[in-house]
Amino acid sequence: MKREDLAGGIRECLQRLPAPYAQHYGVVPPPPPEAGVMLGDAAVRHGQALSALGEIAALARTLPDPYLISRVLSRQEALSSSALEGTHSTLNELLVVDEDDQGASHATRQVRDYARTLEQFLPQACSEGPALFRLPTVLALHQAVMQHDPAYRGTPGTLRQDVVWIGGTGHIAYSTYNPPPPDQVAACLEASLNYMQADGMQQMTQSLITRLAIAHAHFEAVHPFNDGNGRVGRLLLPLMMAADAQVPLYLSPYIEAHRQDYYAALKRAQQRLDWPPLIGFLSDAIIRTVTEVQVTRQATQALKATWRQRRAFRKGSAALRALDLLTDYPVLTASRLGHLLDITPPAAQTALAQLCQVGILTERTGHARNRIYAAEDVLTILNRPFGEEPALPDPSS
Repeated sequence: MKREDLAGGIRECLQRLPAPYAQHYGVVPPPPPEAGVMLGDAAVRHGQALSALGEIAALARTLPDPYLISRVLSRQEALSSSALEGTHSTLNELLVVDEDDQGASHATRQVRDYARTLEQFLPQACSEGPALFRLPTVLALHQAVMQHDPAYRGTPGTLRQDVVWIGGTGHIAYSTYNPPPPDQVAACLEASLNYMQADGMQQMTQSLITRLAIAHAHFEAVHPFNDGNGRVGRLLLPLMMAADAQVPLYLSPYIEAHRQDYYAALKRAQQRLDWPPLIGFLSDAIIRTVTEVQVTRQATQALKATWRQRRAFRKGSAALRALDLLTDYPVLTASRLGHLLDITPPAAQTALAQLCQVGILTERTGHARNRIYAAEDVLTILNRPFGEEPALPDPSS
């Protein structure tokens, strides 16, 4: 970590690290600012992002659960956030593991843990609001997302006792940023959480988007765990939105697609307390993510209209009712369908057979039992690269 890369206010926060790294210094980040922050070049994008939040809120009001627009979106968030840390799986693998855990890889289980953690904590964020952000919550988040990582050093859900650094080639001498010494982690994390609780002036002087950027940069600067900081830090973004009574957006697919810009903006915030680049980046992420949700929803609605042309479904039939489930459950079993529709196993099997007959579903396993069905057209839409137009099947096929 080069001192000349640090702003004066950060150089004043350097503290010598313990042995065997006593020749190096860590940054004890100052508490997040509560006063207003000048947006500079980010002002226009920030305003557009606020409008985008209004658009997604209007869409959410038309849905049964305004805080979970789609179950699949949370899984795409899990995939992208994990991929940023080098843990790779696919949407197909993740959805199959939701139905059948046998043979799942460590990586896929880790990604599933992330998605399940979102589903567990989002309702708490909605009900508790910013009071959610306290030490037990962050420790529980870390324990939940790191529990199946065989390479994790230490016990998931405990603060680090080791020196860590960011960047470089595996040696602290070449790092780009050194988080605080272990004995300062608890106090620095408390400052992060106090800021997220929004009990101070920031609730009046800063927008939610500004607070997302500052809280994220500060948490990552503290780096409270040996590993998994990025995953927990990105989990906190939708939780902060939900705690603020906003629709939680999953920004990691955008972040993954623009990772170098993300790292550069994060570095400016941590090294120089230069907030506008990260505020601008998250504004762009919000704008593009809202657009992506809208485009995906339009495509899946069009797809369902195409499906209804393939067969004269009986009104109220299980097969017709199942069509509305397949965008959230594009991979499922008869047991899952029976549970979701509250129907008997024979009725579920009949519905699945009807959907397979017209090509809406495909049976993947070839087994006589424990069959897994997939709506391949939905998966094609969902698996497209971020920002790419969705491909719809030919209505005449």
